[in-house]
Amino acid sequence: MPLRLLVTRPQPQADAWVARLRASGIDALALPLLAIETVLDLSELHTAWQELPGYALVMFVSPNAVSHFFAARPAQIAARGWPAGTRAGATGPGTLQALQMAGVPAALCVAPPGDAPQFDSAALWAQLRAESWTGREVLVLRGDGGRDEFAAQLRSAGAAVHFTQAYHRGPAVLTSAEQMRLSQAIAAPASHLWWLSSTEAIGYLPQLAPGAAWSRALALASHPRIAERAREVGFGHVFEAAPTLDALRDGLAQIEACLQSSPP
Repeated sequence: MPLRLLVTRPQPQADAWVARLRASGIDALALPLLAIETVLDLSELHTAWQELPGYALVMFVSPNAVSHFFAARPAQIAARGWPAGTRAGATGPGTLQALQMAGVPAALCVAPPGDAPQFDSAALWAQLRAESWTGREVLVLRGDGGRDEFAAQLRSAGAAVHFTQAYHRGPAVLTSAEQMRLSQAIAAPASHLWWLSSTEAIGYLPQLAPGAAWSRALALASHPRIAERAREVGFGHVFEAAPTLDALRDGLAQIEACLQSSPP
C-alpha cells in the first residue's frame, strides 16, 4: 500500500507542498509541527529596508524570512524596487523561488544549484567564498536565533554581519483535523511517512503527542542534521532526500520498494 506523506512544514508552505505533491500523484496531507508568526515590533525590519542599499548581500534563511520581510516593506520604499547593488542569498530552491516571486531580479539572487546534494547555509557559502568580503556589509534575516556558521565564515573573510529577526517561531496549534491525522499516524506508523524539514519542529513532537512511541515510525529528512534529530527523538526508520519534488518522488519510491522487500 502506498505511504501517506505527512508534510510538517509550517503554513502556508505545508498546503502549497501538499498541492504540488498531490498533483504529482503522491498521497500527502499537511500536519504542521511549527507555527510562524509576525514579530510584534516591525521597527527593525523597517530599518533594514531603509538600509538595504548599503548591504552587499542579504541572506534569507527560509521562504518565511522572505515573506515576512517583504510584508514589512514600507510603502515609500516599495516603488523603488530591489536595489541594484544588493544581492539576495537563498539556502535552497524554495527560498529562491520566494525571492523571485517577491520581485528580486534573478540576476541578483544567489543560491546553491538545483542539483546540490543538500540545501543549507554551507551550500550557499560555497557559492560565495571565492569572492572578497573584506569591508562588505551583510544582513541575515532569520527567525528566533539560529545557527551562526554562515556569519562566522563571512566574518572570517572580513565581512561585517548583522542579524534581524523577520518572524517568530513556535509549536503549531493543531486543528481538530490535524490532531486526527496525528493520532492516525501514531496508530498506523507503517502506512505514514513523516517528511521532516526542521530540527526545531521535531523537538515539538513530544509536546504535541505526549507518550507516543516512535520506534516503528518512518521519517524522510531533508538534511542530515534533521535526520540525526529524528533518530534522537526515537524514529526507528529515517531516510534522507533533498527538499525538491523530484527528490521526494524518487525517495518515496525507494522507501516503498525497500519496505515491500523488508517490512518494518
